[in-house]
Amino acid sequence: MSQLVTGEAVALELREAALPSRMLAALIDGAIQLVLLLALVALLSAFPAAGSAALGVALVIVIVVVVGLGYPVTFETLMRGRTPGKAAMGLRVVRDDAGPIGFRQAFVRGLIGFVVERPGITSFAAAMISSLLSSRGKRLGDLAAGTVVIQERVATATGPVAQMPPPLAGWAATLDLTHLSDELAQSVRSFVARAPQLTDAARTDLGHRLTGAVAAVVSPPPPPGTPGWAYLSAVLAERRLRAERALQARQPPPSYAAALQPVAAPPPPAEPPAGGFALPS
Repeated sequence: MSQLVTGEAVALELREAALPSRMLAALIDGAIQLVLLLALVALLSAFPAAGSAALGVALVIVIVVVVGLGYPVTFETLMRGRTPGKAAMGLRVVRDDAGPIGFRQAFVRGLIGFVVERPGITSFAAAMISSLLSSRGKRLGDLAAGTVVIQERVATATGPVAQMPPPLAGWAATLDLTHLSDELAQSVRSFVARAPQLTDAARTDLGHRLTGAVAAVVSPPPPPGTPGWAYLSAVLAERRLRAERALQARQPPPSYAAALQPVAAPPPPAEPPAGGFALPS
């Protein structure tokens, strides 16, 4: 992740595309360009140029330029920084200020790529070396055009959200979560999400280990008799609640008119089942 600052001085957190994903996108685009090139050459061969070999060679050169240069420039201009290969890999070309590119940036990138990089005089070597040396993965075309390739489609972890057991809500509000690291919290979250699919022995063993690790850095201890899964769920739920409050505190206050809108009363809290806890769904 890196920070891009827009023209309106707004900082955006964007992820630059990794070299492997860019190479796969280039292979997809290259395969499409090869098919187009072969199809156009075959079409040209069906209409010989009146016995003029020079004219035939000139037309082949025009076809190579149109496919090699026109393909990326046209798609990146019309699709706002994307080609079929980039779209397949979830990539997009943007300006250094995170704005959409136009014809000028697309043409500069395409021209340098066609002449110097691929399949130019350096045969991909310059593009790869430049991408590896650049902290933002820029090839020569990006450096000249003032652009960067970003990853739009990023895989995210999904799963059930840990819920606060009602009997532990008051105790959880007093927790000191300062020393609970992101790595440990992620491990606990994965365990809570996958617990129903684990065997009893694996669930018990891993649950005891995670409970001990969390108890070593979180205080005060839970009430006596608290099940391990309830303890872990309460810690995660409280951590998420505090993060949401901190995020809301950084957002601008609502307008006066919005503050006058009636607010619906919250529903009454659900009664805890007999015994104090219910198994997570």
